[in-house]
Amino acid sequence: MNTNPTSYIHGRITIDPDICNGKPTIRRKRITVKTILEFLSSGETREEILRQYPSLEEEDIVACLVFASQLMDHEYVLKEIA
Repeated sequence: MNTNPTSYIHGRITIDPDICNGKPTIRRKRITVKTILEFLSSGETREEILRQYPSLEEEDIVACLVFASQLMDHEYVLKEIA
C-alpha cells in the first residue's frame, strides 16, 4: 500500500496500513497498543514491560493509555446480532 501513516499523541502512536495490518502501534514499531494494554491489564508493571521491550520508553506506555482513554470519548451503538 502507498498511504501515509496517521500519527497521534506527539507521534508516539501511529497507524500505518503496512504495519501490523493497520492496528495502532508504538512509533511505527511492530508493537501494538493492544499488546501494551493487555500487559497492563494482566498486572504487568511498566518496568517489566520496558524490560521486555527495551526499544520502548515510559512515554510510549503513557501514550497507549491516553490513546485508549481518548477512544472512549467516541459514541458507540451496539447492535444485536441474530
